[in-house]
Amino acid sequence: MTATMFDKPAVEDRTFSSSPPPLRLQLAAPGTAPALIDGAWWPRSRDLTAELPALTAVLDPLWGRITHVTVNPTFWPAIPRKVPVQGHVVKVGWFKAEQDPHKLLLLSYTAGRWDLLVIPPETDAVTAARLMTTASDPGRSLTASGLIQEAELFRDAAEAAAWDSARETVWDSEGGHDARHTSSHSPVGAAIGRVPIPAPGM
Repeated sequence: MTATMFDKPAVEDRTFSSSPPPLRLQLAAPGTAPALIDGAWWPRSRDLTAELPALTAVLDPLWGRITHVTVNPTFWPAIPRKVPVQGHVVKVGWFKAEQDPHKLLLLSYTAGRWDLLVIPPETDAVTAARLMTTASDPGRSLTASGLIQEAELFRDAAEAAAWDSARETVWDSEGGHDARHTSSHSPVGAAIGRVPIPAPGM
């Protein structure tokens, strides 16, 4: 039941094409051990009425008809009770304390329950690709929020490393490299002021 439809369409495609953009979804490979997350979904907005029809159109043939969906309302501004999808209606519910805010829970008429990591729509493409790969990895063991936190830490570390590298480049280009080496050969005492000791009786 693998479905990988990860894309980064060009602005021109979104502007001039009348067809809907491809679904951004990646699922765990069939036969992998059960995990907390069955894959990742990167919606283009937080509008469930607009986003769910495309998702269920792909998942229905793979998992059986999706009949119910639940979310945590933390990141969803409006939660409709029902969403009309291709050929049927999906009932939508929510749980505040019981459900991970970064997870979408789906119930299928024939196959049971599935859990997807919901990647925030505003996520950059590099981070989203990393999250999709991690969420569908056979060795995955983190919760949805755990995956988001791990990705944020990885992004912050990469940004910090890039900043340090850029700062070092600027330092060297402005003569900092030579100045550093020159100062390292200076006697330590030369930088320390010495106070004269007065003679006895003065």
